[in-house]
Amino acid sequence: MFQHVFDEMNDMLDEIVKHYPSAHGPKKQALIHNWNMLKSMSEGIIDEWLRFEEKMAIFRESAASSPVFPPTESPEMQLDAFIRGQGYYKLLMFRPALTQFTVAAAIYPESLLIRLYTAMAHLHLGETVEASGYLLSILPLADDKRLQAMIYNALGCIQVINGRTDKARDYFTLAIQSDPTLPDPLINLEVCHKNRGELQYGSQLISLL
Repeated sequence: MFQHVFDEMNDMLDEIVKHYPSAHGPKKQALIHNWNMLKSMSEGIIDEWLRFEEKMAIFRESAASSPVFPPTESPEMQLDAFIRGQGYYKLLMFRPALTQFTVAAAIYPESLLIRLYTAMAHLHLGETVEASGYLLSILPLADDKRLQAMIYNALGCIQVINGRTDKARDYFTLAIQSDPTLPDPLINLEVCHKNRGELQYGSQLISLL
């Protein structure tokens, strides 16, 4: 729905990044003006998104008490900190997302959902040691084969990032054995073989829950 807006914002930001180092005078002032405008738009979008997520949480809480809707299975989804963390995550703002997930984890330290979001946020930030630790702690608790496959796939991506393609292939193979219908590990194996392409991870892991 908002993809075209973000496309235009990204195009404008690319122009600023490209031309600002060599800009002078009016051109530089115009780029600064565009930067301030993007910053204002970004902050406004974030505020509105978080406000929307809070309203969604209020509805989920009220719907859970209604016989028309099933109760919420994960109580942490009602936490303001988790809702804000999820909002930041969806906006690709992984550092503030981690701050909120840390607050949520202090209340629900055994939450699989919080651990998953935390692991993937670390992975997106390139913090592979932290991401690997969380994923390995989740794996013994994952009874669902598809979830296991997604975790193995993410662990394989970490190995590729760290330059250990042989170990990565082992993880991708385990992912395929756990759930042959999951496309990501097959794509990632091809990336390993050809030594080019984009690794696939994250979105299906979170959307499973």
